Amino acid sequence: MNNNENLACRVCGLIQCEEPWGEDGKIPNYAICACCGTEFGYEDYTKESVLIQRKKWLDAGGGWWELKDKPNNWNINEQLKNIPIDYK
Repeated sequence: MNNNENLACRVCGLIQCEEPWGEDGKIPNYAICACCGTEFGYEDYTKESVLIQRKKWLDAGGGWWELKDKPNNWNINEQLKNIPIDYK
């Protein structure tokens, strides 16, 4: 797994400050993604749960959980490209 994949939210692709699933990709930190609101280790535990959570997020408009963290030049399509390949 490359560094971007280690740092990306499995649901929305937002690059995090710390690896949501640790350096080995196996131990979640249970933080909340500022973009989609996913709790790492809970709502993104399996590929199936990731796909369900992503659909719910996109169906709700793909908005930001923490609006204060949303970049001015945010592009949802560019961010979605960061999703780790195993969770697309």
